[in-house]
Amino acid sequence: MKCSVGFQILIFRFTSNSRYIAAMSDINQLVDDFEFLTDWEDRYRHLIELGKQLEPLTPEEHSDTNKVMGCMSQVWMVAAHNPDGRYVFRADSDAHIVKGLIAILLLAYSNRTAEEIRAVDIDGLFGKLGLHEHLSPNRRNGFFSMVAKIKALSAL
Repeated sequence: MKCSVGFQILIFRFTSNSRYIAAMSDINQLVDDFEFLTDWEDRYRHLIELGKQLEPLTPEEHSDTNKVMGCMSQVWMVAAHNPDGRYVFRADSDAHIVKGLIAILLLAYSNRTAEEIRAVDIDGLFGKLGLHEHLSPNRRNGFFSMVAKIKALSAL
């Protein structure tokens, strides 16, 4: 089976379930999907599809206060601290691949307590997904700027 065929299968799963990100039980499914897609063009398309699943921010949330500094693209991020102690993050960007990176971060960090957020091995995840080798230094820096914003928003 060619990767492009596998990619179409994955896209079908995503488009048939617009809440793919919320439905994933753990980050292992994302890692499996990336391992299945051996071609980086397919992985970039997969990132873009993940980004399309993000819940949009309101125009008011696209403010300087919510802007993530250190990103080449424009990125805005907001957080809600629920009564059960969990943080829910939402974010948006003007760049398609960056939106996909946001989707990965939301999957890794959202709906978690501060303690669980501290325990996330984002460097390990970044490596498992092969992002170290395939993102430009600017995108990599932006990714970790978003991680820093998540930690700041969750008062870590």
